[in-house]
Amino acid sequence: MPVKNRFAELLPEITAWRHDLHENPEILFETHRTSAIVADKLKEFGCDEIVTGIGRTGVVGVIKGKTNTSGKVIGLRADMDALPIHEQTGLEYKSKVDGAMHACGHDGHTAMLLGAAKYLSETRNFDGTVVVIFQPAEEGGGGGREMCEDGMMDRWGIQEVYGMHNWPGLPLGSFSIRPGAFFAATDQFDITIEGKGGHAAKPHETVDSTLVAAHVVTALQSIVSRNADPVDQVVVSVTAIESSSKAFNVIAQRVHLKGTVRTMSTAMRDLAEKRLRAIAEGTAATFGAKAEVTYYRGYPVMVNHEEQTEFAAQVARSVSGACNDAPLVMGGEDFAFMLEERPGAYILVGNGDTAAVHHPEYNFADEAIPAGCSWWAEIVEQRMPAA
Repeated sequence: MPVKNRFAELLPEITAWRHDLHENPEILFETHRTSAIVADKLKEFGCDEIVTGIGRTGVVGVIKGKTNTSGKVIGLRADMDALPIHEQTGLEYKSKVDGAMHACGHDGHTAMLLGAAKYLSETRNFDGTVVVIFQPAEEGGGGGREMCEDGMMDRWGIQEVYGMHNWPGLPLGSFSIRPGAFFAATDQFDITIEGKGGHAAKPHETVDSTLVAAHVVTALQSIVSRNADPVDQVVVSVTAIESSSKAFNVIAQRVHLKGTVRTMSTAMRDLAEKRLRAIAEGTAATFGAKAEVTYYRGYPVMVNHEEQTEFAAQVARSVSGACNDAPLVMGGEDFAFMLEERPGAYILVGNGDTAAVHHPEYNFADEAIPAGCSWWAEIVEQRMPAA
């Protein structure tokens, strides 16, 4: 089953939707315009039910098949939010919002799921119910968690859920997936080193919080090199160092560190947090300083369910002829919250040779739209074949 001809016909229309979304990016939960457009489109397509305000600004549409003897309900999810990045693509349809752009392709994800919703509403060639899920705040806001906490899964009786993300570097319109742990748990930390400030000419009268912070930064890497099993995946990154001193001749009273920890298992996540606290506090104490650690648990590990992953790969092969094995990804993805509530799978669709996601020159490849739309439609038609 190749890419569906209907999506080749719809490509100009879906592309126009995507370009409009790209010009008008909205960040986190502020997807008011995007959500309204999505709801209007779903109404225009003839969806059986449309609900807004799920997970604050999320949108859910329900499409019933010609029959429902199977009783199956499948959820399809796309994210809608943009990033706080200033676009540098030079496109005719570049962002009109200063400091915001669709640098991760969520405009493409939303457009593709709308395209699939239009097709499924036209044909209804399946036995069961489809719930199309348009989620805000994937980029750090936890919109997937918010939609789940609003009772989305139980309210519509969703039994399985599927998601998709474009992937630069993967051949255009091809697919890649893996079972089990796929995207990392993403946690954040703040460490405040409190020493004793003073004159830079009299360091012996101080407890140099900058020196302590430097030792902490180095020592934290021992979590990866000496605490973690070498076959486990963990990344500890100190991404900012901020001193209370703004003068050349003042040793700072305090220094603030912040960064991220990324892991691929619950056990490694627990170990990394425990060791980070102990290393920061112990290193500071060695120099006569104090360390206050705040650790924020973010998105959990995103785990693809084995049966649904094999099915998703089978559908991908039917659309594009092949489905590659995906590597582990140390980035986070809040579709993890949905996969914690229901079995399902998350797949990558090739964006071709483009700039990486989260780069100011990135752009979603419109040529990938027919493959992405076809995969979503085939998920429905193959999982819930018409009676």
